[in-house]
Formats: sequence, C-alpha cells, structure tokens
Amino acid sequence: MTIDEMNRIKIERGYTNQMISERTGIPVSTLQKIFSGKTKAPRAATIQALTSLFLSPDSLSSSGENTGSADHAAPQNSSGYHAAAADDSIVQEEAPAWPAEGENHDKRYTISDYIALPEERRVELIDGVFYDMTAPTTFHQAAAGWIYARFLNFVQENKGSCYPFIAPVDVQLDQDDYTIVQPDVMILCDREKLKFSRIYGATDFILEVLSPSTRKKDLTLKLSKYTNAGVREYWLLDPVKKQLVQYDLEHLEMPKLYGENDEVPVLIWDGRCKISLKDLFNEISFMLPEK
Repeated sequence: MTIDEMNRIKIERGYTNQMISERTGIPVSTLQKIFSGKTKAPRAATIQALTSLFLSPDSLSSSGENTGSADHAAPQNSSGYHAAAADDSIVQEEAPAWPAEGENHDKRYTISDYIALPEERRVELIDGVFYDMTAPTTFHQAAAGWIYARFLNFVQENKGSCYPFIAPVDVQLDQDDYTIVQPDVMILCDREKLKFSRIYGATDFILEVLSPSTRKKDLTLKLSKYTNAGVREYWLLDPVKKQLVQYDLEHLEMPKLYGENDEVPVLIWDGRCKISLKDLFNEISFMLPEK
C-alpha cells in the first residue's frame, strides 16, 4: 500500500495522527513527516505497521476511536462542521478532544468540564465540543507577538480605553456555558467585560494566525461564531502565503485581501493604527518554512 493510498483512507475515515500513533506506537512527529511527504522512504517496519492498520476497516473502532463511519462519526458543532484537520509537516492535527473511555460521545460539554481539564491540556470549547490546540510554531507565535506589540504601543501612545491581549486568554464568547475560545490576538474596548479571570462576551477585534491544522476552523466555524457574537473586526493572517484577510463585521462589508507589501488599517480605530505586512514579513521571514 502506498502512502498516497493511506492518506486517502486516513481522510475518508477521519483518522488523526494521534489516533494512529496510539494504535501503532509510531511517534506523531514521524507520522507527520510521512503523511506530509517530508519522509520519502519510511522504514519497512513502519510501512508494515501502517499497512496492517489501514487494511482493516475496523482497525480503530475496536479501541473506541473514530473510524469516520456513521456510528462513530466525529462530534459536530451546531453548524455541522466536523473537527477533522489537515496534515502538515510543521504542526500537529487539531481534532476534537475525545471523551474518556465509557463517557457519552454525544455529550455536550460545558465550561465546568473545561475548567476540570488538566492545566497542561490546551483546548477550545466551541458549541459544547472540545478542540485540541497544539503549541504554536515559532513563526505563528512571532507573527502574533509582533502585531500585538504594535497594538500595545498604539494604545500606550494614545492613552485609549481599548486594550490588546495575546493568547492564551479565555474568552467566553457567547456568554453561555458552551463556548470558550482563545484567539491569537484580540482588542477589548469595554473593560467591564473582564470578569472571572476571563473576557465575558465578544471582543472588538480578533486576529487569528492561520496554520494547516486550524485553517478550516478559523475560516468557517470561527468566522461564523465571531460574526454572530458581535466581534467588530476579524483578521486572518496567512504567514506562509504572506496574505491577510480583513473582515469588517461591524458593517458586514465584503472582506479585503492584503498582500505582503501592504499596510492594513485597524478599522475599529478608524485607520489611525496601521500594520505594515512588509515590515512583519521582513522580521519573521527567517522562521517561515520553505515552500
């Protein structure tokens, strides 16, 4: 069986690298390299273990994991979005945090369940579904930090009431019991929303830095959630393609696409603060993966 055939089956059945690793004993980092094509000639023992797994249609269901079948489908949120994510050689997949053995897989999780998780477990809770969050890559963190620093400088220079935050900060977006998100960068202008060591309600501005594992969630699920919650402005930064998409959610305008040499005005500040993508990419270019 070829790696391409395995990749096809992997997508069809909704397997994640973590699920395959737990079944075969192959490290997640090794699986990432194999399925992304970075490793061109895996060891024979590795291929044999993977082939045995993929040739069996019930190879993961017997251990209680998702196989993509109707009886073991991945959890969905209210919009019907499945949490399966794409592979990439530089990040792990983002997938639902599966219930513990013996728990109801149809359970809608709450903020109490979120708080009860171990501190080292990084997740977001969206519409009652847990989504695992892997540690950000260096260029992801550098891009978010660079933009956050400019926002902070602008606030300090202008002594405004708005204040920027950088992840990890819990945002109880819908002010209900089923959603806690951690945007990469956000700006909050209503300081009364700072409650219980988290932000209670929508922030005015949110920036998400795209990665292969979060791309679909950020482009679809989170866009919908942020729009409905009342976020005024939403940026999606793609550091690999060197592009930024800006959504004016307050006025429901069509999104604008900015290239690597553009300046992007912050709409909630009437364009008085601008982010130079040229300066940003010049700063972090040495961290970006080779195309």
